Amino acid sequence: MPDTSTGSDTSMGSTASPSRRLVLAATAGITGALALGGTAHAAPHDDRRLRALIDRMTLPEKVGQLFVMRVYGHSATDPDQADIDANLQEIGVRTAAELLAKYRVGGIIYFTWAHNTRDPHQIAGLSNGIQTASLAQPRGLPVLISTDQEHGIVCRVGEPATLFPGAMAVGAGGSRSDARTLGRLAGAELRALGIRQNYSPVADVNVNPANPVIGVRSFGSEPDAVAGLVAAEVAGYQHARQVASTAKHFPGHGDTAVDSHTGFPVITHSREEWERLDAPPFRAAVRAGIDSIMTAHLMVPALDDSGDPATLSHPILTGILREELGYDGLVVTDSLGMEGVRTKYGDDRVPVLALKAGVDQLLNPPNLDVAWNAVLKAVQDGELTEARLDESILRILRLKAKLGLFDDPYVSQAGVDRTVGTPAHLKAADRIAERTTTLLVNEGSLLPLSRRSHRKVLVVGADPASPSGTTGPPTGVLAAALTDLGFTATALSTGTAPSAATVARAVEAAREADAVVVGTYNVTASSTQKTLVEQLLATGTPVVAVAVRNPYDVAHLPGVKAFLAAYSWTDVELRAAARVIAGRVAPRGRLPVPVQRADDPAQVLFPVGHGLSYRGH
Repeated sequence: MPDTSTGSDTSMGSTASPSRRLVLAATAGITGALALGGTAHAAPHDDRRLRALIDRMTLPEKVGQLFVMRVYGHSATDPDQADIDANLQEIGVRTAAELLAKYRVGGIIYFTWAHNTRDPHQIAGLSNGIQTASLAQPRGLPVLISTDQEHGIVCRVGEPATLFPGAMAVGAGGSRSDARTLGRLAGAELRALGIRQNYSPVADVNVNPANPVIGVRSFGSEPDAVAGLVAAEVAGYQHARQVASTAKHFPGHGDTAVDSHTGFPVITHSREEWERLDAPPFRAAVRAGIDSIMTAHLMVPALDDSGDPATLSHPILTGILREELGYDGLVVTDSLGMEGVRTKYGDDRVPVLALKAGVDQLLNPPNLDVAWNAVLKAVQDGELTEARLDESILRILRLKAKLGLFDDPYVSQAGVDRTVGTPAHLKAADRIAERTTTLLVNEGSLLPLSRRSHRKVLVVGADPASPSGTTGPPTGVLAAALTDLGFTATALSTGTAPSAATVARAVEAAREADAVVVGTYNVTASSTQKTLVEQLLATGTPVVAVAVRNPYDVAHLPGVKAFLAAYSWTDVELRAAARVIAGRVAPRGRLPVPVQRADDPAQVLFPVGHGLSYRGH
């Protein structure tokens, strides 16, 4: 294994940034490689200098530059033993520094489960350690560090960083200004942590209520509304070139009942339906100057009838995305470990076929050694040309240059303290969330609850695993927020599938309360959550339901007199829902998707745009 002892993390409590000696040593390779005119600066789109860099790269270095890989550990050089063991088992290296030395990968993706994102200072130190380790290699290049920070139900960086409402909540708010603010502030925080490519926003138009993988991750079901919010969020993220945003999942993952993580979805839209429903947000993203677009592991026969997933489709990625939409930025695959891209071809063929289709970045293959060597062999055998690799590497280096990574790839601990989770950012997230909570039902003006007549509140319901970095559980967050607002609230978790005994306990407690708030999570016709709500209603105690994920829950609970949609069970959205319940703010959200009747899905119960407010507001 190559010696990686020159790599060094900046951990919490150490100096604000890598030592000047380390920075100068690390950037010496770039200075030499870019020494056309004697400067290390690679201005955006300065292709002459970037091509000079490419010309100096060996073939193995070029292959590595195409990959974005996971790696376990909170430190680039000194992870915990369990993470070393996981790295050895999955990648054949001990640390991020060894990964960079062996495979020369161009990008690294952070995950919570890989222990990359413990806290902001640690994340910044990990980012600095990764950059130092990469730049210490011969002809070393800065690394494009990425993550999935969609906000809402998909986040990798948690508290004390600022967590904003998710896409469908923002869609309910309907404010492009809020979407732009979200991107700008969230982008600033990611940049301060050394994360420079964010796999957000989701540009899928969610027209299928049964969609198991997108749902509330989408802004809504109206293509033009989604397009406007996508473009606005992109503008926010790319403010001052601080973070590259990524529209996903091309050519559109909004109308499927199959999760591409575990199966192979087929989108049956005609070409005309695709143009009308799926294409507008991606066209808007391209017009907004999006830096990267992520592919979908699904088949669209109307766009390519070969049976290949879009990730491996030359007609879709080159014919439509590149040539018809005029997009010349980065194309990154969704994770190559997902089932949707592995059903037809082996793990050695997938990366090669993706590159032939028009992909630039190969994300998180299940076996990096297999994928890396397959690409190397494809070039050596003539299936892929080195010129084809150079084309993608140029796009990758252009983005690194645009983001300033050749000028200064490092971040400082002072920058973390100045930017991440600041009071101003947290207040902005709360204000945005207050504009998203949607009141669907309010019979007899049950809401807002009065502290005089409904002081004692029981909070029950589903407590799904908390999205990354939120305090949770939802019942506890709602109860604490209501208590802070002057109620006496207690929490009783009943889960997503409450047993008869659990329902009985909740019913007994409800009889002693002045009001019940019940959090629902993806209710179905046969769900025991429905039984819980029906038995709570039978007590005569006023019941307020809050859908903490899909707003479609309301169709299965016709007896509820007051129903709110929060679109996520993250703290910021639950606290906003509590303020609406208490009447501190008026509900302002409007449904960004239609809700069909449970007994007759052909009929709309609540249309797009539905949303009640309070009298006098």
